[in-house]
Amino acid sequence: MEISADSKSWRDDLASLVQDSGIRFPGDSVRAAVVVEEVTTSGERESLKDQVKGFVEAWGEMVVELGRGLRDVVQQTVLTEDSYAVKGIKGPLAEVSERLRILNEVLPEDRHPLHVWAVFLFVFILALAGIPGIKEALLEEFGVRVISYDLPGFGESDPHATRNLNSSALDMSQLADSVRVKGKFWVLGYLSGSLHAWAALKYIPDEIAGAALFAPLVNPYEKSMTKEEKSRTWEKWTRRKRLLYYLARRFPKSLSYFYRQTFLSGKHGRIDKWLSVSLGKKDKSLVEKLAFEEIWHRNVEESIRQGNTKPFVEEAMLQVSNWGFSLTELQAQRKCPRRGILPWLQFMYGLPKCELTGFLGRIHIWQGMDDMVVPPSIADHIARVLPNASVHRLQEEGHFSYFVLCDDCHREILLTLFGIPQGPLDTVHKTPTNHDENEIRDETNTASV
Repeated sequence: MEISADSKSWRDDLASLVQDSGIRFPGDSVRAAVVVEEVTTSGERESLKDQVKGFVEAWGEMVVELGRGLRDVVQQTVLTEDSYAVKGIKGPLAEVSERLRILNEVLPEDRHPLHVWAVFLFVFILALAGIPGIKEALLEEFGVRVISYDLPGFGESDPHATRNLNSSALDMSQLADSVRVKGKFWVLGYLSGSLHAWAALKYIPDEIAGAALFAPLVNPYEKSMTKEEKSRTWEKWTRRKRLLYYLARRFPKSLSYFYRQTFLSGKHGRIDKWLSVSLGKKDKSLVEKLAFEEIWHRNVEESIRQGNTKPFVEEAMLQVSNWGFSLTELQAQRKCPRRGILPWLQFMYGLPKCELTGFLGRIHIWQGMDDMVVPPSIADHIARVLPNASVHRLQEEGHFSYFVLCDDCHREILLTLFGIPQGPLDTVHKTPTNHDENEIRDETNTASV
């Protein structure tokens, strides 16, 4: 018995030092049964769900490693200095970089020339619809070129029976090409002219550096306007003004009678009477000045040169009809693709997953708080739907007082848009046009209802 006990004790000591060999001795049956039961129980805990999950995780790791391998292959073969693709673009890029290097003398130390060249180009080239009374010396000081034009059917421009805001934006693009404007340009919209400025931001955004809008209009029937915004807008207008908007929306042909009694009557009338609007204190004082009357009468005479009411009616209809887009579409925002294999491949190759949509340039809005023609509630609506726009609310200013015949105001506007004056513009080849570029016109004013 003692020998047997010693033997068993020796076996236990050996088993504690090495793994289970699988050899069983008499008297070890109970322990073997326990070991087998433990293994069996452990195996039953791994469900089918766990197995599928493990398989998917392993498959995903393999695909990721495959993608990384493909990326490394591309970098080592296609993107090397000896590859055909790199040799093809290396020369042009070096030439562009050398030309932009001249800007290092005038740019901040933390800016690379390639990133700010476009900003300087935009500042030097500006296409506007006209700023009444602005001095030529001021434009030369800031290096600004002003280009004004007649809308279809107004002045000397040919009528366009099927025109809309899309075609209006294309007209701007073709005009810029015809007068050899290089690079992007700014657009200016005043009163109903803002409709065409909005259209340019929507349909030709890649050609526009920014927008300067003064008392801009929106469709007064715009669905995105809140009840409060609509109420504050309509209550500022005269009864006749509200009637004209209703006729433009429901019975546009009836507006011909109104235009023949005013603009096409062959007489000169006060601007507030012909536009069926009320004026604030500063505006009343301004419109009584001889210089303002001369500008107003010249604009009317030029706009009615063809003696046709149709372009007036068309412009009124554009204001209250469906524009084909909403101002909310102009808000710069990040658009990301949905889940799928393509976004995953873009991520693997380091491509951006999201893209910016909307108008990415600057938008400045000036709004007189005493404006009775375009109520400030419209600017509030624009600021709500376009939070990136800079809205300059002008206390005690009306509809005309800040924009027309105001030298200090004109300087403040250019300083806001372009900062420190850059001097005369020498980078644009000036081509003579049918219109004197320094003559100030704003035909869209006389086209509003």
